[in-house]
Amino acid sequence: MSQDGVSSGARSSGPRFLVVGCGGIGGLVAAHLFAGGHDVTALTTNARIADAINTKGLRVLGENSPGVVRGRAVTELGPGTEPFDYILLATQPPQVEEAARGVLPHLAETGAMVTFQNGLCEPRLARIAGPERVLGGVVAWGASMAEPGVYERTSPGGFVLGRMDGQPDDRLYPLAKALGSIGETILTDNLAGARWSKLAINCSISSLGALGGDRLGVLLRHRFIRRLTLEIMTEVVLVARASGVKLQKVSGTLDLDWIALSDADRTAVASPSLFAKHAILLAVGTRFRKMRSSMLAAMERGRPPAVDFLNGEITSRGLSLGIATPINAAVQAEVHALAASRTPPSLALCRALYERTRSLVNAPFSIPPPPAEADPAALDPEIPPPPRKATTARATSPSSLEL
Repeated sequence: MSQDGVSSGARSSGPRFLVVGCGGIGGLVAAHLFAGGHDVTALTTNARIADAINTKGLRVLGENSPGVVRGRAVTELGPGTEPFDYILLATQPPQVEEAARGVLPHLAETGAMVTFQNGLCEPRLARIAGPERVLGGVVAWGASMAEPGVYERTSPGGFVLGRMDGQPDDRLYPLAKALGSIGETILTDNLAGARWSKLAINCSISSLGALGGDRLGVLLRHRFIRRLTLEIMTEVVLVARASGVKLQKVSGTLDLDWIALSDADRTAVASPSLFAKHAILLAVGTRFRKMRSSMLAAMERGRPPAVDFLNGEITSRGLSLGIATPINAAVQAEVHALAASRTPPSLALCRALYERTRSLVNAPFSIPPPPAEADPAALDPEIPPPPRKATTARATSPSSLEL
């Protein structure tokens, strides 16, 4: 750290990192890596962001932040660029495949692409780079870009790192060490379970946040938002279980197996079970009250929404498995309408969605129990899952939840 309070980010002799995308997540990751003295290049297609970083540094607001960090951002990589050991993909999901193809020639032979996107992007990248060159990183925290080059951490948390096939990989250890300054970094042999759990959260929080146009703390104060959240998550749990996925809590936030609505929950006006689940969501809203939907931020910048990678993933997989996902389908359609500027984001829009979908959620259903082990079919939608007998789920105790 220099005398003027600006971190120089002097380079080390360790692995070379390329951070692709300098929005909220990518910018904050790049700032911490620069501050830690790693060999880092930040790549963005936005010339304004690159100019701001190169002239003023990466400015990170809030307590325990690295402050202002000097770094280098580029808008393209030249043909003589030295290969990178890790390419950290921090674009929005709709741009990740194009971004991966563009930087693949700059990946070291033994290097790895790391996907920080929401959704299930690992199979998409595996078809581009090869499965042995893809690692997954579940981001369990939030950040936003207030203006080009200025970033704010909006919620605490760390990373869950692993491979979708569950195999060990020596490249995970230096990656975890480098990312450790951002938050607790956990290595897992059940990345699929962590991905699907985060997917359930994103299908509700990101998409409803885009429709409601407000921060999470404000939205989850409303009972009808919490009810939509529970219904969206329940459909994701159903599809995950039918796909053979053993759900894994992300940063100890939500036990999706417990929070999924039972048949009794769906028809009850009030019950101890529903009260507990609404209370959990209120607590989540309090803890992550500053979090703002990255999907909404992307649409405000004229980017296409990532809803097809979230709720759309659930509707398409549910269709192939014979599982109805009407709430996710309705949310997906509403987000596309919003992106087409037919409607502005508002709480009233979410209320209308809630009222319109009441006739879709009255039918009872049975939730099969979570599998004992993650199933390979969960890793690739083209592999059919083994048949499972549907039974009524057993709810775990609310005391097992960590917030």
